[in-house]
Amino acid sequence: MSLKKALIFGFFTAFLILGIVSMKRAIPETAKEERIYKAIKVYSPYVVEKKVGGLNIIDKRNGEKESPSAKEFLFRLDELDKNWGKEHLRVENNEVLVIGENNQSVARIFIENDKERDFLKNFFGI
Repeated sequence: MSLKKALIFGFFTAFLILGIVSMKRAIPETAKEERIYKAIKVYSPYVVEKKVGGLNIIDKRNGEKESPSAKEFLFRLDELDKNWGKEHLRVENNEVLVIGENNQSVARIFIENDKERDFLKNFFGI
C-alpha cells in the first residue's frame, strides 16, 4: 500500500472514531424505562421544536424558548424534566401521581415493576 493511501485511510479512521466518541458524549447515560417515561412525558410542560438551525425547548406554561447547543440539548431536556418531576410527581403505593399547577391530581400512572420504581427514584429523585 502506498503512503498516500495509508494517509487517506488513517484520516478516515481518525474522523470516524472522533465522530463516534463525540456522539457518545452527547447522549445522557441514564437509561429510561420507556413505558413510564412516555406516560409521564405527556404531562411535562416542555416541548421540543424542530427548526432548520437545530432544536428548541419550549415551556408550554409561559412560552419561553431555550436553544441549547446540539451537544447539550439532551442533557438540558433531562435537567428540565427532573426539576419539573421533583415538584409535580409523587409516588403513592404503586402509582405515580401527576400534580398540576393548582396542587390537584391530574393523572395516576400505575408502576408495574421494581425497575420502573428505581427509575423514578434515580431519574426524578422521588
